Amino acid sequence: MSTIDPRLETVLSVLENKNYSKAARELNLTQPAVSQHISSLEKEFDIKIFNRVNGEMIPTPIGKVLIKYAKRYTAITKELAKAIQDEKKETTNLNVGITHSSEGNIVPEVLIKYSEKHPGTTIKIISDDIKNLYEKLSNYEIDFAIVEGKVPLDRFSKIMLDSDPVVAIVSKDSKYAKRNTITISELRKEKLILRTSGSATRKIFQSQLDLISMSLDDFNVVLQIDNTSVIKNLVEKDMGVSVMPKSVCYQEIKNKTLIALTIQDMNMVAENNLVYLKSYNNDAVINELISIYKSMSK
Repeated sequence: MSTIDPRLETVLSVLENKNYSKAARELNLTQPAVSQHISSLEKEFDIKIFNRVNGEMIPTPIGKVLIKYAKRYTAITKELAKAIQDEKKETTNLNVGITHSSEGNIVPEVLIKYSEKHPGTTIKIISDDIKNLYEKLSNYEIDFAIVEGKVPLDRFSKIMLDSDPVVAIVSKDSKYAKRNTITISELRKEKLILRTSGSATRKIFQSQLDLISMSLDDFNVVLQIDNTSVIKNLVEKDMGVSVMPKSVCYQEIKNKTLIALTIQDMNMVAENNLVYLKSYNNDAVINELISIYKSMSK
């Protein structure tokens, strides 16, 4: 079975811990052994991998290049070992990346449904922002990702699962709860709880505001957080209003604990896409997941 170069494991541990001694403890090595691993790679490639900055080990620009390929190499090696073991045991292990927005929609249920239909299948869900998910895809750390928003098609292939209206979300106790729409002027008067700036939903909202010569500075944004469950919980308690894809709140809307309102004069739609590397060759898995998703989202 292929083994990972321990020097590369050491580099990645130092990157994560920003410290040789912490990396040594994590890897069960001595600190001189960690230093020797780093020094060996630096001599082999004639580069400097880390600089010490304010007591932390920070990668140099050329060190970041080595780290990018170290991540890719270790992920591929692990994937190889996993694929061989899966074949021997007649099992399947899938690593699926999802955005934080997808944590609250039907995606987890779709994945469970797939595993139920295929005994011996284990699915690991990795939740992260889009930028990190694309990096994990590039490094073969995940098999595919389910994301909203635009996809860089020069690097990946995509299949659109559905389009998802982006709406204002209010509590069942809100003064707007018996309505279907809310105006921008009304929204400006409310306490707004939003995703952080890296989220696709936030970017969609900002782009629509640009079209009407407005920005988020015109709103009373009281909290920004990536955790959609926290946002929904706060809105349910009528502590603010949010803007997010409708599917993220599908269960709460069904249970009538949250109300979705169309924002007048705004046409906001998020694409939900299944994204994978162009070299990914398991079409059967992708096609069945898409079929399950579409049957459950009707």
